[in-house]
Amino acid sequence: MKLKTNTYYTDAYDVGLRTFILTGLLLLMGIVTNAQDKPILKSYIDTTSIKIGEQIKFTVVVETDSTSTVHFPEGQTFSPLETVEAYETDTTKKKDRITLQKIYALTQFDSGYYKLPAQRIEIDGKGYFTDSTFVQVATIPVDTVNQKMYDIKPLISVEKSYDKIWLYVILGILFLLLVGGLVYWFFLRKKPLSEEEKVALLPPYDRALLELKRLENSKYLIQDEYKKYYSELTDIVRSYLEEEVNVYALESTTGQLIERLELLQEAGQLNLEAETIRQFERILKTADLVKFARSKPPTSSAEKDRKSIEEIVIKTKEAIPEPTEEELMEQEEYLAELARKKYKKKIIYISAAAGFAVLMVLGGLIAYKGPKLVWDTVTGNPSKNLLESEWVSSSYGYPPILLETPEVLVRQEVALAPEVKANIKELQAFMYNSEKSLLTIGATSTTLAKPEEPDFSQIVENLLLNFEKQGARNIITKQEEFTTKSGIKGIKVFGRGKFASGKNKELVNGEYTIILFGGKGFQQQVILAWKDGDPYAKEIIERIIETLEVKTDA
Repeated sequence: MKLKTNTYYTDAYDVGLRTFILTGLLLLMGIVTNAQDKPILKSYIDTTSIKIGEQIKFTVVVETDSTSTVHFPEGQTFSPLETVEAYETDTTKKKDRITLQKIYALTQFDSGYYKLPAQRIEIDGKGYFTDSTFVQVATIPVDTVNQKMYDIKPLISVEKSYDKIWLYVILGILFLLLVGGLVYWFFLRKKPLSEEEKVALLPPYDRALLELKRLENSKYLIQDEYKKYYSELTDIVRSYLEEEVNVYALESTTGQLIERLELLQEAGQLNLEAETIRQFERILKTADLVKFARSKPPTSSAEKDRKSIEEIVIKTKEAIPEPTEEELMEQEEYLAELARKKYKKKIIYISAAAGFAVLMVLGGLIAYKGPKLVWDTVTGNPSKNLLESEWVSSSYGYPPILLETPEVLVRQEVALAPEVKANIKELQAFMYNSEKSLLTIGATSTTLAKPEEPDFSQIVENLLLNFEKQGARNIITKQEEFTTKSGIKGIKVFGRGKFASGKNKELVNGEYTIILFGGKGFQQQVILAWKDGDPYAKEIIERIIETLEVKTDA
């Protein structure tokens, strides 16, 4: 029995041992399997010493599961070294594993001893880091004996580019030529006179004789149109008398006209014989009978009446006394006044044409661009001028903040409180402020005294407190995640409020955006503020944010 008992315990022990070993093997297999599934990351450079401007090949090799998603760094993430080129990723597949190889060409144009920072490789959403290393950049030896040395040239101010201004000048000249041509053609050009206009410009005496000659050559008598014949005949002589003798003839009856001529004769203002007046009266009465009583005199009598009227015109011309010197002066003044009125009328026409052209252009621009844009262009809106100016792309501070702005940001001297200064190794601040458009652009890069992560919530709180100290009121704050085009993540704080503006600190409605980046031992921030309701400022801010990039190595 005792032996049997020992045998039982021995069998139980063997079973337990086998179970323990089997379990251990299974766990070990699991560990081995997990070890095989874990990504393998390697990195190396082809050299650790280069000359200024030469390139380093930095290679990253990732071995992982074929179903994994791998993201390599993009953009300028190797600061202080500069990325010259990122080559295409080389992929090799073996069973259920893939090997990815990414090569970067890096360089530096200043001599020194630089740290190539660790790069974050994202695999299935998890970050893995490459090893950091140091690179020496040596200067190129310069022959100072045979090569003459020169002083560094001073900075010179460069005027803004006006490459496109010639296009606007040409368009403006063409427009002015078009308007000038139209004004000349319709108002200033001496148009060829028609035959009627040439006759109208003749003196009354010459015009009357010419019209009587035309009446002689007309076909009124041949066509039995006596009424038209006598109507034109009397109109010719009446018009002549009204212009030359200054007597109301066109609107007068036969009796009234003869009476006025007799009065002028008696007053010595018209040296015309009584027989001539009687003959003229007879012809007028004959014309009245033809026009109103449908009388029809013989053709010979009609022709004789025309000749008589021609003689009456000639005698009347001879009977008019020569004008005195005073009358000639009055006539000269009258002609000068007519010339002034004609010139004034021409100026009015030209001004009206120019004004109409300007209105047409403005109307077209308003219809196409909108009234606000046209008004802002004419009045020179400061925000619009900034938006359409030549922008500047530059890097600010260290770690650098890359921005594209309408004007260069100016370095600011910042006085730090003693309790703050103990936590900050270096602070570099840059700012641009436009009082006309109420636009503010700021960039600050800070190196901390200790290699610790920045407290973004505290930074935002301090910035908002600073707004309030400067007179801001009713500040509304929102927050969201922000990512640059190169994949650098940060925090975006934005909102609106009332901000103090000008010397009188008058409160105006404004908007603001604060974008924060940071890592161990450093922090970066971009501050943007502008007037609420300014579409051009809004477009400026959107363009700045779109071009924003940062280098995150301190």
